Amino acid sequence: MSGRRPLGFDKPLFVVTLALVAIGVFFVFSSSGFMASVKYDQSFHFMVQQILGAVAGLALIAFLVSVRRSFFLQPAFVYGFLALTVGLLMLCFVMPSVARTNRWIVFFGLRFQPSELAKISLILFLATYAEAKKDTINELRTLALPVAVLCVTVVLVLLEPDFGTAVLLAGLAAMILFVGGVKLRYLGAAGLVALALFGFYLVQADYRVARLQGFFSTEKDVLGSGYQVAQSKLALGSGGLVGAGLGQSTQKLDFLPFAHTDFIFAILGEETGLLGTLFTLGLYLFFLWRGVKISLAAPGPTYKMIAAGITLAIVAQALLNISIVLGLGPAKGTPLPLLSYGRSSLVCTLAAVGILLHISEKRGDSWGTVKI
Repeated sequence: MSGRRPLGFDKPLFVVTLALVAIGVFFVFSSSGFMASVKYDQSFHFMVQQILGAVAGLALIAFLVSVRRSFFLQPAFVYGFLALTVGLLMLCFVMPSVARTNRWIVFFGLRFQPSELAKISLILFLATYAEAKKDTINELRTLALPVAVLCVTVVLVLLEPDFGTAVLLAGLAAMILFVGGVKLRYLGAAGLVALALFGFYLVQADYRVARLQGFFSTEKDVLGSGYQVAQSKLALGSGGLVGAGLGQSTQKLDFLPFAHTDFIFAILGEETGLLGTLFTLGLYLFFLWRGVKISLAAPGPTYKMIAAGITLAIVAQALLNISIVLGLGPAKGTPLPLLSYGRSSLVCTLAAVGILLHISEKRGDSWGTVKI
């Protein structure tokens, strides 16, 4: 039997989440103030939007840690949420394009990115499905439904296009299905198909090929395909050990594109130096530790898979973004969770953290016996 400890959620995880959100709000302002003053005649524009997203996300956390029942495990909610996500992903293609992409739902002037919902809905669906079908999980007819759902979701995200999120979704699905008992040979076969799909997709657009070429030969085209990474490295290098000082970045003055979104870590490094970047990286690793602890101590397999999936989704995306900023991977348009500007990403990430904190309130025979 499992129960609930009122207000017994993981306090360290909540504190590190608040710290990352606070750092994000500051550096969204620092990295976007110049651009916002030029574009909107209001330097606080993006910071205000980020604060609104943080307030909405924290309200979701408050709700999720206060409810007694884990409603997100109920089949009606899981399948309804999944259907809503797929429907919104399809609706993106009838919406006006934004920067030549179809990633957004525009409603009463507000923009929302459904692919952020896909991370949560897939985790909930795959975890509950794997546990419900654990006795037959390695039968092809049982695997047909999750494979179909994953293919539809990944293809829709790829067509937006959003390559980074699609790869992340595929990786998350593989991890959850493996933990759920799916044999490696099936995952290996699916991985080969996914590799072929992603490889074919990469070469279908010149700009994606250019990004790959820019990654492998940054120095040969620093004013073209390698420009972002070159400017990002310049920002990080100029930060030195302790940084140029808060608010003193020069790369944010229209030298580094997407300074407040995908490359906010470069501005953080320029202003706070190596010490600041290591501290921020340490916060994500601390988040990973607490998430793994919650997963291992959770009272049931479904809770364990959901906690592990959420933790991996947030930390893996953070490490992916940081590796791109450092020039260790080609640019993919992947935001840094909890730091980068973006209300959709911030609200959905905080909602996922709320589910993680809700799980940490649960107790069973295993709670308190796992020591990390």
